[in-house]
Amino acid sequence: MDQIILYILILMVVLTVGGFLYNKNLALDRYLSSRANEAMGTTLLKGSGWHSQASYHGYFTAWVVGFSSFLLFVAGLYFRNGSDIYDLTWLALVLASGVSIVFLLNRKISPEFAARTWVERFIHFCLIILSFIAVLTTFGIVLSLLFESLRFFSKVSFLDFLFGLQWSPQTALRADQAGQSGSFGAVPIFAGTFLIMLVAMAISGPVGLMIAIYLSEYASAGTRKIVKPLIEILAGIPTVVYGFFALLTVGPTIRNFAETLGFSVPTQSALAAGVVMGVMIIPLISSLSDDVINAVPQSLRDGSYALGATKSETMKQVVFKGALPGIIGAFLLAVSRAIGETMIVVMAAGRAANLTGNPFEAVTTVTVQIVALLTGDQEFDSPKTLAAFALGLVLFVITLILNMIALSVVRRYRERYD
Repeated sequence: MDQIILYILILMVVLTVGGFLYNKNLALDRYLSSRANEAMGTTLLKGSGWHSQASYHGYFTAWVVGFSSFLLFVAGLYFRNGSDIYDLTWLALVLASGVSIVFLLNRKISPEFAARTWVERFIHFCLIILSFIAVLTTFGIVLSLLFESLRFFSKVSFLDFLFGLQWSPQTALRADQAGQSGSFGAVPIFAGTFLIMLVAMAISGPVGLMIAIYLSEYASAGTRKIVKPLIEILAGIPTVVYGFFALLTVGPTIRNFAETLGFSVPTQSALAAGVVMGVMIIPLISSLSDDVINAVPQSLRDGSYALGATKSETMKQVVFKGALPGIIGAFLLAVSRAIGETMIVVMAAGRAANLTGNPFEAVTTVTVQIVALLTGDQEFDSPKTLAAFALGLVLFVITLILNMIALSVVRRYRERYD
């Protein structure tokens, strides 16, 4: 970054903060002066109040100075020719405009000026812009996936991709090079993804929910203060550490145990990856479910106890039903976390695209294949590389369908509870 650009950015910050402090203090002084004159009976505005607090006059000055300085900064970057005279003129123009705006807005400071209204309008405008940016970003992601996926499906049949049973995306790098034509059947990829997800949820779901019920309904305050932070420590462990744990400890343990029973099981398997992933997801489900259960009104519990219900009956018939929509949301987030995990699967489950329902075999997932397809020296417009976008698009559609199903279930139970 050029020094002149850095200087201008620093100057913009100084002008914005300085304008805020200067006009805020000036408005406060004028307010106190008007109150003193009112007390002495030397003003014609006796009994009248200021529309806005002094801080709002400062905020109004800050956003006017900041916005105008930003426009000058962008215009200067666009028309910049690299000469020293231009840079000095640019710097002087930003300084002069900022100082002049601060002093011009001094005249606006009065009891009648609605600075608070202008500031709130500006904040409302910024929130609208940020909302549009979030929506446009989502549309951009979807359109980029869709555009690149259409390029892929122009080279590979959609039905072969969606229902094909063999995944081997090896293609020749050049037209004169001998190579495989590639097989892009994605069924083994999605089968491995959902197999590992099911193993992880079979472990994290019941364990996390039981932990949340115990901590919220049965544990003492001292036990809760000790156990909950210990469980949440699991969420701070890097996934690569979980991957090493799965590869060096869980995988060999499962293999040795299977060998004692007379079975041959590889070290890398869907079961090893799913077990470790389930342990990793436990804090997510337990923390969210615990917050949801604690959010159920205490009056519902008291009413249940007044009718003679036990604590267990109250939990099953009242608290659980009241917290069910939030618990479903917690499970949905856990499913999304399991589907998007990469490092544990690479290290514990391997990259073999096997179509199997046996958790003791090596499998791969969508995220692992996306990373594998987008790395290396492959050309970006080749079917092998474009297959990553097709996998992402199908995964996006599947996740969207799961979200719609979850929302419908939540709405149905919420209406029944209400």
